[in-house]
Formats: sequence, structure tokens, C-alpha cells
Amino acid sequence: MHATASQIPRRHLITVGEYLQMGAAGILGPEARVELIDGEIIDMPPIGAPHAGGVNRLLAALSGTLAGRVVVSAQNPILLGDISAPLPDLALLRPRDDYYAQAHPGPGDVLLLIEVADSSLAYDRETKLPLYAHFKIPEVWLVDLIGRHLDVYRDPDGVRYTTQFRARDLGRVEIAALPGLTLDLDGLFRP
Repeated sequence: MHATASQIPRRHLITVGEYLQMGAAGILGPEARVELIDGEIIDMPPIGAPHAGGVNRLLAALSGTLAGRVVVSAQNPILLGDISAPLPDLALLRPRDDYYAQAHPGPGDVLLLIEVADSSLAYDRETKLPLYAHFKIPEVWLVDLIGRHLDVYRDPDGVRYTTQFRARDLGRVEIAALPGLTLDLDGLFRP
């Protein structure tokens, strides 16, 4: 006797709605470092001091320069379809009067996502970048704390980013969605 397709065990994917309900019900505790990627709840490693310092430096640079032009969001969910809610380290979002208090942002709200990586670089590159490209997030930065460089990804085609480069001058970093504006990130990799 052969098993039918309905008898073969398969994964049960969690939806964004279920994931958010789990958080609201306390199933995912306030200390849980998890994100929803393609219907699976992913445990993230604890945030180490170098990672926290990198995020804090970027947050200071972005908040000061971009005050009033964008919403700078730190480690909050971005809803990507029905089965993904990643927590990028930083997101630059279109301004909204409620600062996204009524609903989490979706792909159309995002100007730039930033992932800061020490131990998570391969995961960010191999899992999150393709997800972001699929949802056509216009620009993603990967900050490699170990390699001490900033990789920029732009122009998603739904599968990958067609423009990729390493920022050569951290004193003059541009954001595609904000033409004419440059950021000074020279201190990003200080110990």
C-alpha cells in the first residue's frame, strides 16, 4: 500500500498572523530573539557587544542626519507576505504620522534595510537577502563586523539584487531613496 499525498508528513508553516498572536499571548516570551522566515520560527543568537555597538553607531548616524525625513526603526518586524516577519537590525521607513503604531510596515514602506553581522553573516546573505529581493526591498546593507566592510545591495529583480558593491568611502555613503544625502559612517568599525 502506498501513501497518498495527504498522508505524507509535512511541515506546518506559521503565518504572520499566528506568529503575532503567539507573541501577544506570551507564547513567545519578551526575551525571545526569534523571527519568522518562510513560515518557520528562527531562533537568533544573543546580541553580543560588538553587534550592539555597530547597531548603536548606525542608529546615531541615521537618526541625526535623517531626523524628520524617515522613520528609523531598530530591530522591529517588517511584514513580508503571509509567512515572513524578519527583524532587520535597522530599517529606514517612509514617514507616517503614527510611526507604525497601527500596523507593522510592509515592503512598500521600506526605503532601506540594514543587517549588522558578526556570527550571522552567512544567514543574512543566504537567507535574508533573497527574501528581501523577492519582496523587492529597494536597498539592503550588510555590515560585516568581522571583515570590517559595508556591502550595498540595490535593484532587486524578485530573485536577487542586480546591483551589488562594497562601499569604498565610509565617510560618504549614499542611500538610493534619498538622493543628494550622504552619511558619514567613518566610525562604524571602531573598537
